[in-house]
Amino acid sequence: MKVLNFPLVKITIAFIFGILVCYYCQPSLSASFVFLGITATSFCISFFLSKRNKKTGIFFTINSLLISFSVGISVLLFHTDTFDKSNYTHTKTAFEKPQFITFTLREKLKSNDYNDRYIGLINSINNTNYSGSIIVNVQKDSLKNPLIIGNSIRVKTTLQKTSSSKNPNQFDYAQYLANKQIYAQLYCKKSEIQISRTLQKDIWYYSGRLHSRILKNLESAHFSKDEMNVALALILGQQQEISADIIKDYQYSGATHVLSVSGLHVGFIMLFIMFILKPIPNTRKGSAIKLVSILISLAGFAVISGLSPSVLRSVVMFSFVAIGNHLRRSGNIYHTLLVSILLILLFEPYFLFDAGFQLSYLALFFIVWLQPELDKIWKPKNKIIVYIWNAITVSFAAQIGTLPLCLYYFHQFPGLFFVTNIIILPVLSFIMIAGIIVMIIAIFKSPPDILVYIFEKSIFILNQLIHYVASFESFVIQGISFNFYYLITLYLVIISTTIWSKKPGYNKLLVVFISVISFQLSLLYTKKEISNQEELIVYNVKKNTLISTRNGQNITLFASDTTTDKSTKNSIFNSYLIGNFGVLNKSKQIKNVLFFKGHKISVIDSTGIYENKKNPEILILTQSPKINLERLLTELHPEIIVADGSNSYALQKLWQTSCNKKNIPFHATAEKGFYRLN
Repeated sequence: MKVLNFPLVKITIAFIFGILVCYYCQPSLSASFVFLGITATSFCISFFLSKRNKKTGIFFTINSLLISFSVGISVLLFHTDTFDKSNYTHTKTAFEKPQFITFTLREKLKSNDYNDRYIGLINSINNTNYSGSIIVNVQKDSLKNPLIIGNSIRVKTTLQKTSSSKNPNQFDYAQYLANKQIYAQLYCKKSEIQISRTLQKDIWYYSGRLHSRILKNLESAHFSKDEMNVALALILGQQQEISADIIKDYQYSGATHVLSVSGLHVGFIMLFIMFILKPIPNTRKGSAIKLVSILISLAGFAVISGLSPSVLRSVVMFSFVAIGNHLRRSGNIYHTLLVSILLILLFEPYFLFDAGFQLSYLALFFIVWLQPELDKIWKPKNKIIVYIWNAITVSFAAQIGTLPLCLYYFHQFPGLFFVTNIIILPVLSFIMIAGIIVMIIAIFKSPPDILVYIFEKSIFILNQLIHYVASFESFVIQGISFNFYYLITLYLVIISTTIWSKKPGYNKLLVVFISVISFQLSLLYTKKEISNQEELIVYNVKKNTLISTRNGQNITLFASDTTTDKSTKNSIFNSYLIGNFGVLNKSKQIKNVLFFKGHKISVIDSTGIYENKKNPEILILTQSPKINLERLLTELHPEIIVADGSNSYALQKLWQTSCNKKNIPFHATAEKGFYRLN
């Protein structure tokens, strides 16, 4: 690939590598800035030397990469809020007892059954200035006085740190929030909060007001609720109110990307704007007018959509495409992508760890890189067949590029993704154009009934098409075990094979064979690694008790309720199965005594019955048994007590006190997470 010889590629790769090293190695601030100073000095020296003597060019190149690497480290540290002494994470009292906390609402999140949820910016804690982002949970009530973005709120409450996953191989919500610089949540009722009359009128406030105005005008036009929620997701990227059933249909059909505003949607908008501006002549002045109009329109769309990260990424990317077209430098789209990546990561380096960021750029890169090669396979003459063939090649290129990452993150594969894209693209094209017109009108007034009717029915048709494709659930392959070794080696196979297919050669074919062998080695290594593992897991489940033992791939599940298949289909247990390449061997009722690798384990449930013939090494308490734990500890002398999530909170506190008196370790899964014995 000739693009790899371009200096910007090497600089961007070095910069990204610096971010990764900083993220996983966590160097100190002082060491990072010293390294930055050294590389900057070395870069300046090498620059002047290369001006005088061209033979020192390699020295300048190396120093350019080193300073890019060090800038990547420094940028991530600079954007890590916990290094700021004014960040709320540095006050312990706010996490220990109620404090008066003042914050400003910044963004509306998806509500749950009990709370309306927002992102808030801390202003002060007990009249001391602090900063940082938090999740705000406001209990729902029957009063119709919704909070708005820009509200400054004061409430007396305790901050709660976002806890990590309590079960193995589950999505780590705490780390997800940490990547967004959110480290705590607070819970309150509307009756407890004091709302300031003064609003913080920044760009997020005006964005929120625009969105609320659009929503109000659409509701006044009697827009069907389900269709309106999908419309808000398609056009504005607002997915908060979409029903779970509709989201499931889009997932199973392989059309989830349609609900997340990305390059596809912003690309449609840019093409629509270019179509409107087509009458303007391509003179220097006319071209400048087109460029300014496109940039203003894209920026306006970002504001209306709520300035979400996915929209901002796509707007920045297509803004660079528009600038490239204006400068007549549209020949190398790779450079445009690299500039947009570099600029985005300079301002938001944590986007690099966002799945949406990774998937959107991979999909676009493979469409640009691989789709032209797939298109050469067949050259149909019929226009309808040409359209279908183009849709298939674009879908395959994007799916091939994102397949390993989708398997790694989501462990499922929608087999009918290409059918979905062929069916929905014509409808989606019309919806995007009609939607833009409806949303623009809705900014000022309620849209005309006929326009709303057409827009609503087109979304209804789209939902029905998606639902029909999703109904073939046998084509959705779920529960695919896929680890990091598979991810890296499969990408090596895909990339090396694509490079070889573009221009076959012996050396390139050799690289393909090596990458295939490396993928096979990753399969063998994983199998060997799994076969040598043995462990017992006590899960943190509230209404049931789940304990599993694993010997290699074979897993035996012990559950308190085996009258139905709920235990074996439990999402917590399934995550463990998938994450450990496991196979459910048996499902059994929990007994009072278990043996694992020579360890005797006693289980006491709500009956309070236990065996006292031989002292157990591990005592597991489940289903809130009514027992005198101090007397039981004196009688059995266990080495550790484990209480799972099915026990009441009050009893666990009493048990912990008893264990502390006897100096016996106490492991509550509700607090410390799952218990592992290996």
